[in-house]
Amino acid sequence: MFFDYLRYYTSPFIQILTGIGVYIGGPYVWIGIATLPVLAVLESLLPRDMKERKINNAFLAYIPVWISAVLNTLLYVLLAWRIGMGDYTVIEMIGGTLSVAWLGVVVGVPSLHELYHQRGYLAQLVGTYSQVIYLDCMRNIAHMIGHHLDVGTSKDSDTALRGRDFYTFALAAVVHSTKTAMELESDALEKRGKGRWSIHHRLWKAILAQVVFQGILFAIGGLPALICGLSGVLLARIWVEMFNYFQHYGQVRLVGKPIARRHVWNHLSPLSRVITFEITNHADHHINAYTPFYKLKPDTASVKVPSVFVCFCAALIPPVWYKLIIQPALKEWDLTQASNEERELAREQNLRAGWPDWFAKQQESSAA
Repeated sequence: MFFDYLRYYTSPFIQILTGIGVYIGGPYVWIGIATLPVLAVLESLLPRDMKERKINNAFLAYIPVWISAVLNTLLYVLLAWRIGMGDYTVIEMIGGTLSVAWLGVVVGVPSLHELYHQRGYLAQLVGTYSQVIYLDCMRNIAHMIGHHLDVGTSKDSDTALRGRDFYTFALAAVVHSTKTAMELESDALEKRGKGRWSIHHRLWKAILAQVVFQGILFAIGGLPALICGLSGVLLARIWVEMFNYFQHYGQVRLVGKPIARRHVWNHLSPLSRVITFEITNHADHHINAYTPFYKLKPDTASVKVPSVFVCFCAALIPPVWYKLIIQPALKEWDLTQASNEERELAREQNLRAGWPDWFAKQQESSAA
């Protein structure tokens, strides 16, 4: 049981290690971004982790989440301070920016996601406005009110259509999710009798939060730190959508039909689960969004897919991602888990994407 609490300190450890690298400088500034290929290799060798966590103390469980949430922002401040010392080369600035931006995604998104899904005011406040690190302080609106209701449908910006590569998906998802968040916020204000773009709109608070954040970086490290800060959050914003690409890719659901555990890809690898605070093990999260990360149970009936880090590396070459990973997974999902109505939608997407028609092959086999 003790190790179940301890394992989630992996994320703060990686953040601290990255911070040390940023402080020392030189080749060590690349420690953060270097975790991507390292994790991909390690998780390709490790067995799946299907264990439930034996955690009963919520206070102790959330300590590493809060630590990671704070360190996400402090890494940018540290980088700005280090740049302000004046002895960083351009290459070191690039390496440091890539490292803190990457950690802001792989650790930042899960830790802040966990906080803004809680009912407490402080957790929601920190979880919302700490999202300055990936330029999206309105993300929880599109996520909680949009994604959680629309997952698997054509309305959902986080569900990629079959045949969509993650380069074009990421840019489109940035636009779609931002537009969704602003429209939902405007609709909510209008229902309360306020102007759709009144001063109460979260957009203005999000802009203010980003201006303050970047202003702090500028005050600490000058123009170079500001450039690195802006570059980092812009890059992180795109990376966020690239990782969303792997959570529901190609899955389908009829609008209005219940959301089931099958409408999620679960990347049940040991390191992925702990580093992302179980965000890769989130089938139950879509059934009850308030379920704390340590109570999420691995879906033993789900179609097996590799680690999210392996998927990320594979998707860099779309044909590799399609042929070796996602088409086999979707074929199994379509033929064994999808409803009859979902199979019709899936077949339409397959044909539109120019993918093999495994439904026809199944019918031929049944006829024979």
